[in-house]
Amino acid sequence: MEKTLFRSIWLRPLMGGLSRLFFGASGWRIEGQFPPDKKIVIIGAPHTSNWDFPFLVLTGFYLRREFHWLVKDSVFKSPLGGLARRAGGIAIDRSHSEHRVEAFAQAFGAVDELALIIAPEGTRSKKERWKTGFWHIAKAAQVPVVPCWIDYPGKVVGIGEPFWPSEDLEADLKKMAAFYQPQWARHPKLYTPPLSES
Repeated sequence: MEKTLFRSIWLRPLMGGLSRLFFGASGWRIEGQFPPDKKIVIIGAPHTSNWDFPFLVLTGFYLRREFHWLVKDSVFKSPLGGLARRAGGIAIDRSHSEHRVEAFAQAFGAVDELALIIAPEGTRSKKERWKTGFWHIAKAAQVPVVPCWIDYPGKVVGIGEPFWPSEDLEADLKKMAAFYQPQWARHPKLYTPPLSES
């Protein structure tokens, strides 16, 4: 993987200090810890705001855990593309989804450590249900899924217990549906549930 902000010699202590300052002064707190597994897929939800990602990045620096994350390739063509790449962003072309699961499974196999954040909604706007790429990638790579959440009213960034994908995708999504709460979102009306509510 490309060198990121997490590995930058001069930015790492700076961002670490900023994260400690933020969590110490803002009233926000972190609940839970990341598991010791070196390879994990992280669910970042609910995703209804541009603020969601910065909160998770600050959490990573605070807990000294390097992240990589998926972002649409158009971001890399913008003025913020260099920063997105340095922050651990991995560009994806949404118009070509074939073989994506296999590619990320191979990426997990090619490195000693990888924590990949995926927003299962796939967008900040409301959709019928989650995309299931995170589940298929974790299952193909044989790594656990770590559910994380951002509770805006409670000012909490939470880290849940990891789980290994079972043989039943719908059953796993039902567990996530019982776990995630729409009122956590910055914009609850844009909340996308893990399973269709119809």
